[in-house]
Amino acid sequence: MSAFIGKVAIIGIGEVPTGKFPDRPCLQSCLDSSRQAILDAGINKDDIDVVMPTGTFYDPRFNTDMIFFNLIEPFGLQSTAENLHVFSWWASNKTMLKTACGWITAGLAKVVLCVQGDKTGSAPVQEMINLFATFGIPNEWETPYGFFMAASGSLPATRYMYETGATPEHLAAVVVSNRKWAALNPNAMLRREVTIEEVVSSKMVASPLTAKDGNVLCDGSAAFIVASADIAKEVCKTPVYPLGFGACSLHHSQSQNTQLAEYGFSQAGKKAYEMAGLGPGDMDIAEFYDGYPIFPLLALDGLGFCPRGEAGPFVLAGNTWPGGKLPMTTNGGMLGQGHTAAGGGIAVLVEAVRQLMGKAGERQVKDARIAITTAHGGTFMDTHVGILGNVLP
Repeated sequence: MSAFIGKVAIIGIGEVPTGKFPDRPCLQSCLDSSRQAILDAGINKDDIDVVMPTGTFYDPRFNTDMIFFNLIEPFGLQSTAENLHVFSWWASNKTMLKTACGWITAGLAKVVLCVQGDKTGSAPVQEMINLFATFGIPNEWETPYGFFMAASGSLPATRYMYETGATPEHLAAVVVSNRKWAALNPNAMLRREVTIEEVVSSKMVASPLTAKDGNVLCDGSAAFIVASADIAKEVCKTPVYPLGFGACSLHHSQSQNTQLAEYGFSQAGKKAYEMAGLGPGDMDIAEFYDGYPIFPLLALDGLGFCPRGEAGPFVLAGNTWPGGKLPMTTNGGMLGQGHTAAGGGIAVLVEAVRQLMGKAGERQVKDARIAITTAHGGTFMDTHVGILGNVLP
């Protein structure tokens, strides 16, 4: 499993601003972020061996067109590249990166472009409500009883609060932290900071989650380029190396999740730490997936950054804010930058690379060398952990 370490690196990233851009075609967003990534990597587009798009939600036709390689002609990649669609919901960032690592390590490719784009913010509102109220919700066991996407965040939050004594203020602290980072991110949709009181007092959506505890759907696109280490050393000043991966699948139906207040972070983290030969104390930044504020808290506990149940006070004390002990989700995440469907997780991964390359501008974390990242698929049915570094252990 660790055969890729030192042989594969991320060499370029690209991203367009997130928000509501009804007049910006999704294809244009994908082309813009991909072009940025190619220029950032310092390669020629003809160097790309594989284009790896992932799923799009706003339009089934566009999603199918991405599967059918609708990027080939705008980029002029005829006869030079092949197409591989990889999709695992919000966890697509990890599965795309692992797939690229496998292809390159096996000698099947040298340069892989990974890209995602979506327009869930500009799509018809009722269509998106229907989509996120039903996708990933078992028709037999949960849909008839009114289970919907926000409940996937409220159930673990309720259980975690029961088991540890965490409070709504601790959940709100994650939102406050992420919005502080988003305020420094020119690509973020929600750049206004919020207070604990503002989050806690907003409209209740799915107890204990309020309206401001939830993510906001938006349009956006992000891309990253993975290459063999020999190419990386030639073209990239600061390559970012994948160092370790771990994953744990938990359920399809939420009623079958036996780790509702833990979510497999300890198991997935153990695999990633062992593969990388590193531990929590080696991490400089934590780029945590944050569809709802409970998941960064579970990650802080399960990945060894806090004793069990102490994640809420840790965030509330400002340790994850700009200038804190453990900078967390420094692009603002889905609670700040915005939720571009499967692209939300990809944006978090791109931010980890941006920080490790020293290209994060006003929000740059000083001397960042090692980053830990997380992701979840769909209704949080699995947990993924990845470790990246601009140095090899």
